[in-house]
Amino acid sequence: MRALVVGGAGLLLGALALAGCGAGAVPVIPTARPTATATLTATPTRPGTLPVVGETPTPLVRTATAGPSPTSIFGPTRTPAPQAATPTRVANPNAPRIEFFTSDAAAVAPGGSVTLFWSTRGANSAVIYRLDQNGVRNQLWNVAPDGNLSVSTRRADRGQVSFVLSVGDGVLKTEQMLTLPLTCPDAWFFQPSPTDCPDGPAQPTLLLEQPFERGRMVYIQARNRVYALFNDGRDPAWVSFANRYDPAVHPELDENFERALPPGFVQPLRILGFIWRGNDLARNRLGLGLAAENSYEGFIQTVTAAGSENLYLNSADGTVLQLLPNGSAWQIITLPR
Repeated sequence: MRALVVGGAGLLLGALALAGCGAGAVPVIPTARPTATATLTATPTRPGTLPVVGETPTPLVRTATAGPSPTSIFGPTRTPAPQAATPTRVANPNAPRIEFFTSDAAAVAPGGSVTLFWSTRGANSAVIYRLDQNGVRNQLWNVAPDGNLSVSTRRADRGQVSFVLSVGDGVLKTEQMLTLPLTCPDAWFFQPSPTDCPDGPAQPTLLLEQPFERGRMVYIQARNRVYALFNDGRDPAWVSFANRYDPAVHPELDENFERALPPGFVQPLRILGFIWRGNDLARNRLGLGLAAENSYEGFIQTVTAAGSENLYLNSADGTVLQLLPNGSAWQIITLPR
């Protein structure tokens, strides 16, 4: 018990001695470690740059400084690796495979020939189909699984020519299409010209044209047809008639019509007059003739798209007339001087 007292007294004396040596020092009270605060700074922009009217302004990007980057509680963040392109495979792994299907030319002229080349695997034979303009298979060749074939195009072909290589049968069938553009072999008779390729070269022909109160009439000798073009805003915008005029049988004009004409108007004669007098639709919608017919040499040219024809022809006033398909509309194309 005495030993413990002595020991306690020694500790007390040591504490007093230390206190005596630092009697003038200010006691330090420990506090918690300060936490670093992130400072937000705006990303600088180029001086003098103004926002463009109509554009969405780009928000300022603020970058945190003076602080550790946070770590996800789910572990370190990883950047996913880019996905590799999925290879194209045959739908059925047991089906034959087409190694290639190509040609010896990137384009072909209508009426010219093109040579097709192909190679397949896992097939004993193959079939090559030719497609028409509507995508229908209208011609076929039974061919070997590997080889080449020379195919002639038609002079009337336009736009493109397409083929399909087919191997296998049923669920094991594999096919591949090859499409080649067709060059345009013919030029238009006027400029600027349509972007479509014409059906053929411009055809010279005799033309008769006469103006009326509400339109005009045109006779095309190459087609032996009369076209009545209306500008009254009704449908159809134009109609055509076969020429039935026979000068040995039919008179040039009708005297009754001639006597009833108001001053300043004329009665159409011969081919145009035969249609005008004999067809109520043409006569009532066109009205009376404003001047005598013009006879001149000109050209006609056509372009066919989706089975419908656009007809172009010279007008007597130096313009070009376009008749859109099926009487839907017609328009005047003014040529630059």
